[in-house]
Amino acid sequence: MTDTASTPTDENPTDESLANTPLTVGARPYDFTFDPATTALVLIDMQRDFLEPGGFGESLGNDVSQLRGTIEPLRAVLAAARSAGLTIIHTREGHLPDLSDLPAAKLHRGDATLRIGDLGPKGRILIRGEYGQDIIDELAPIDGETVIDKPGKGAFYATAFGDVLVEKGITSLLVTGVTTEVCVHTTVREANDRGYECLVLSDCVGSYFPEFQRVALEMVAAQGGIFGWVAPSAAFLTALETASETAAEFLPTAAVTAS
Repeated sequence: MTDTASTPTDENPTDESLANTPLTVGARPYDFTFDPATTALVLIDMQRDFLEPGGFGESLGNDVSQLRGTIEPLRAVLAAARSAGLTIIHTREGHLPDLSDLPAAKLHRGDATLRIGDLGPKGRILIRGEYGQDIIDELAPIDGETVIDKPGKGAFYATAFGDVLVEKGITSLLVTGVTTEVCVHTTVREANDRGYECLVLSDCVGSYFPEFQRVALEMVAAQGGIFGWVAPSAAFLTALETASETAAEFLPTAAVTAS
């Protein structure tokens, strides 16, 4: 399911000077170059059910504070991407209220105190339309940004995500969100198979397990970038800032007429 809102308001002006300007980010295993006009920032599953107490993540015995360190750097990246006019796509993992899209193997796996569909503090766990299934306030979508509801781990499976990328002419993805070793990895791996170039922003993705976080990021950039590139958000922000400053130097200066 795709929910595409209207055009962004003037509260979030875009920097049109960066359009069609290739930018380079210092990354591993080598520099990542992208065109903002054909690049999307993807925020994967930054939902209350995963990042806040009382949700599905905590019901599995996880410490949700491990994921919350991604919020502030991702807020900065999201603001910069909006200003630069990048396409923004949010995903939310969740299921239909009747659970008709939920395989039994997923429902019964693990030792959760609350299973998918059960009533929790934030509504039914991982059910579309429930408060807990929605995106956290700090990263809430604005008008003009696409929201993809997905029943699986990856953003492509049983969704319109791939169609949206084709429709918008996207060739590169800046990937953020949770969790690094599950939904982020699944999405990046399939994106790679489909021909997209992916940069994973290391401090904007998170895992409940620090060791999984480290290894998952190493796997992306291993063997010359087998799945993509990895860089801290500061490198991405620096690339945008440098390009914006360079573009400003070449803007025509308004003529001043003496009175």
